[in-house]
Amino acid sequence: MKTTLGVIFSSRDFFPAHLVTQARKDVLETLAELGIDSIMLEEDVAIHGAVQTYQHSRMCADLFKKHQDEIDGILVVLPNFGDEKAVADTIKFSGLTVPILVQAYTDDLTSFDVANRRDAFCGKISVCNNLRQYGYAYSVTDLHTVHPKSVEFKQDLAKFVGVCRVVGGLRSARLGAVGARPNAFNTVRYSEKLLQESGITVLTADLSEILGDASKFKDGDILVKQQIDRIMDYIPTDGVPSEAIMRMAKFSAALTRWMTELDVQATALQCWNSVQKNYGVNVCTLMSMMSNELMPSACEVDITGVASMYALQLATGTPSALVDWNNNYGSDPDKCVLFHCGNWAKSFTPDARMAYANILATTLSQENTYGAINGRAPAGPLSFARISTDDQYGIIRAYVGEGEFTDDELDTFGSRAVVRVDHLQDLLKHIVKNGFEHHVAMSGASSAEILNEAFDTYMGWDVYHH
Repeated sequence: MKTTLGVIFSSRDFFPAHLVTQARKDVLETLAELGIDSIMLEEDVAIHGAVQTYQHSRMCADLFKKHQDEIDGILVVLPNFGDEKAVADTIKFSGLTVPILVQAYTDDLTSFDVANRRDAFCGKISVCNNLRQYGYAYSVTDLHTVHPKSVEFKQDLAKFVGVCRVVGGLRSARLGAVGARPNAFNTVRYSEKLLQESGITVLTADLSEILGDASKFKDGDILVKQQIDRIMDYIPTDGVPSEAIMRMAKFSAALTRWMTELDVQATALQCWNSVQKNYGVNVCTLMSMMSNELMPSACEVDITGVASMYALQLATGTPSALVDWNNNYGSDPDKCVLFHCGNWAKSFTPDARMAYANILATTLSQENTYGAINGRAPAGPLSFARISTDDQYGIIRAYVGEGEFTDDELDTFGSRAVVRVDHLQDLLKHIVKNGFEHHVAMSGASSAEILNEAFDTYMGWDVYHH
């Protein structure tokens, strides 16, 4: 999905207009290069499309209002000092509550004459001061002043687009909790009310509703056949009984219908151990398929876990997975093993195949636990994140960070990976001393800076950036 930015050019009256004209050209070329759409005043309006008076602010705000459903974020461009009140008023009058990025042009040491000097270095401080006074959260470029066509600004803009996706997505997220929290897993408790304050809505379904609907499907129903084809096309199923695949297909058809009716974007399922006892399968493969299709699904009804998965997905545009911080890796303090029974998107496990869940099978038997995915994540980049509702303090906490998947030897089963994280022991101390869950969400692309900015600046959460 394309990102659309509302662009505010601002100018101060005694600066030359040609600076605005050049800025429009520079910014439009950069936005086009990065595939970003824009809404901005036309060049023949106001001061070459720039705001510097109350009337200009009203004009730009009215334009933004007409496109409020399209605009994901606001880019403030300062070709010169700019008008601090005009920028803040434009945003105020527009009514938009989207992320804001403030950019300021660099001055050229050979062009400090009246006709060419910019003073945006100083103007940016004033604009940000006013945004703070008006109560707006905002982002800034890594360099205080930066040219819109520079590599550095393109990196700033790419990061900002990710922030817009995360913030916009989370503030309107609809997460499905299917089934009750497993009785033994107090760790996945969460506060729906705290999530709702941040715009995250939780929709619930008793597991019996989905199992009941699944039981009404006939083997020959079109929806069931479609789900069987999806499963068989998704992953090798050698050795898996056809009856187990049929049950998965019916469960998937029922779950898909429920998600469609309620516009659910991500789910957390009661996978341990009612589905196995009452229905005779593991639903790991179905969760993997949804996650791989960018509809993340978490196990053990871990709603804040799937919120973490969704945030990672929004930041990177790639699948995410829920994992356990599970084992030390020998004596290396910066390495550990990530593991789950087998629900990771197959993009993490190129060698994935369907099997039974080894651990659950010890008490529930193999025949009731088919559907888990066996596979190993190869070497590559790693991002991780965890969102958690802290009911005692009435806040949402999170941590984010990056590391790498390694190709170190690992002889075990399930969905698994060896990872390396710098100063891992410090991270683990933070996790346990602050009461975070044993689950963490992971992605195979860089996103920690995006999530830190989105969670801290715009969601207002307490964030630890490792």
